This record gives sequence, structure tokens and C-alpha cells, in this order.
Amino acid sequence: MLLWLTLALLWSPTCWAGALYGRGGGSYFSTTKDNENEITGIRVFIGIGGIIKSIQVRFGSSWSEKYGAPGGSPQEFLLQPGEYIIRADGSYKLFLRHLVIYTSYERKALFGENSGKSFSAFPDGSDKVLTGVFGQHKLLGISSIGFDWDYPIIQ
Repeated sequence: MLLWLTLALLWSPTCWAGALYGRGGGSYFSTTKDNENEITGIRVFIGIGGIIKSIQVRFGSSWSEKYGAPGGSPQEFLLQPGEYIIRADGSYKLFLRHLVIYTSYERKALFGENSGKSFSAFPDGSDKVLTGVFGQHKLLGISSIGFDWDYPIIQ
């Protein structure tokens, strides 16, 4: 009976919210949840060969720390007032190679080069939006990435 309960909990949809996409390994990172400000931008640093080296998230008017490996050329995508990130697609090999961000205003931002195994991440509820990013990184770049989804902050 305990085995069935454990399996049921592990396969429940709530466990999918913490899914990591990528091979993983290395140091763990996670944005700190900001209960007062929504995500207003994403900055991704691209290295040689299109590897995604690191990522930053902007909450309100402030950027988070840079999560990942040093170096790379920054590419930035800023959201408009009232706009939210509602889906993320991407691909990976040894490292994260491609990231596509989709918004509630039907805009999208593409980072890196599409190659490797594909993934698609979206919330389990239609009204939820991206509220944070987490994952792992090694010396050369981000080895896995995950997305936190929750309801927008009510002003």
C-alpha cells in the first residue's frame, strides 16, 4: 500500500512543476521569488557554438544575479507592462543550446541555436505565468533548466 501511495505522489502533476530539462550536473541555481514584482525581462548569455552560458531574470526594474558560467554575449528581451511569459521551449545536448520564450502578447524571443533534444515547458493552469527559473550549470554553461509557474501578482 505504501508503495502505491509513493508512486502516486511521484507521478502526480505537482511533481512536474519542478521538471529539469537537460543533462544536468554541476552547481544548482534558482532565482529568488519576488512577491512584489513580476518578471519584466530575460537576459541570456550565448557562448561559442551557441551554448547558453548563463541567464538573468529581471523583476520589476532590477536584474537578478547572473546564473551560470562566465562569459558569453548578452541577448535581452524586455516585457511590456502587463505582459507575462506563458511558455518556454528549447533544446539541449551536453548544455542548454536553445531557448524560446513565449508571452501573453503573442510575442516570442529566441536565444541560441536549435539543436539536440527538444523540450516544451508550460504551466499546469491557463492563468499561471513564469515566476522563476532554476537549474544547474557547469564550467562551460547551463546543463539543465527548469521553470517556476504561478499566478500573477494582484496589484
